[in-house]
This record gives sequence, C-alpha cells and structure tokens, in this order.
Amino acid sequence: MSAIHEAGADAGAAQDDPACTESLPSAARGGPVSHAISRVARLHRAAAAKLLRGAGIYPGQELVMMLLWDRGALRQSDLIKALELDPSTVTKMLQRLEQAGHVRRRPDPRDGRAVLVEAAEGNRGLHDEVAHAWTGLEEHTLAGLSPAERTQLAALLARVETNLCTGTADCAVPARD
Repeated sequence: MSAIHEAGADAGAAQDDPACTESLPSAARGGPVSHAISRVARLHRAAAAKLLRGAGIYPGQELVMMLLWDRGALRQSDLIKALELDPSTVTKMLQRLEQAGHVRRRPDPRDGRAVLVEAAEGNRGLHDEVAHAWTGLEEHTLAGLSPAERTQLAALLARVETNLCTGTADCAVPARD
C-alpha cells in the first residue's frame, strides 16, 4: 500500500480516534475555530509524517530543504528567522539533515563567525520525493473540495495567518499570489 493510500486509510481510523470525534472541550467553547485549527494542524502533521517517511525525513525538515533548494546557501541565523522556529530546534534539524547527507554547513567566507547552510549536491531525488509527498498531502487534505472551495480556503487561511502575525515583531507573512 502506498504512503498516500495509507494516509487515506488512516483517515477512516482517525474518525474512530477520540481526538477526532470528541465534542468541544468546555474550556475551548469560546474558541471553536481555534480548537478546530489545532486539531487540523495535528492531523495534517501526522499525515505529512507518513508521506515524508518514505523520503527519510521528518515533518519540518522538508521546510528547511525547500528554503535551501529555492534560495541556495543561507546563513543559519537567516534560516532560523525564515522558519520562525526556536534556534535549538533548527540546530537539531540541521544536525540530523547533515548526518543524513542532505545539507552541508560551512563557515561563511564573509564572516567567520557565521555558518552557511546549503543543500548537499546530488539530492535531486529528495527534492522529487518531497514534492511528491506534498502533492499527495495536498490532495489528501483537500479531498472532496471543489477548486473554488480550495481557493477560498487558501484565501481564508492567508487572512488567519495575517491576523496571527499582527503584533508579532518578527513574523514574516509571505507575499500572496
């Protein structure tokens, strides 16, 4: 069974999961959408984990690789800012990716105190596996939604993201198409 089909099969199992079927907790009654977002984020990450397992990486690591593939070598500090994660989390991700041969770290020739991180040469296969996993995740996540509903959902989520970033000094909201 493929990872995509496994994720789909697990959707049925998820319906039996108390976390998927419980009524809204009393403390969350004032925030049903926030509670729904929390549940969806947890399930989305679990589905991503299953799909990325075949590529030998964990959720979040693909985001590091995407940045490096698209932007080239980055200072580790800039990568941390772009990912908006705790430095220790990114450092651990980079250690694991480096051990797996996916990234390379080296001193920045312009500033010996800084570290440059770049995608290792010859990991085009990983790029293709990640792209395939994300395509599968998108289709699994949005199954049953029309193209118009998918567009509307993306627009609504972009607005929610902007709302959440408002007042956060270093929250970088990406430009929308």
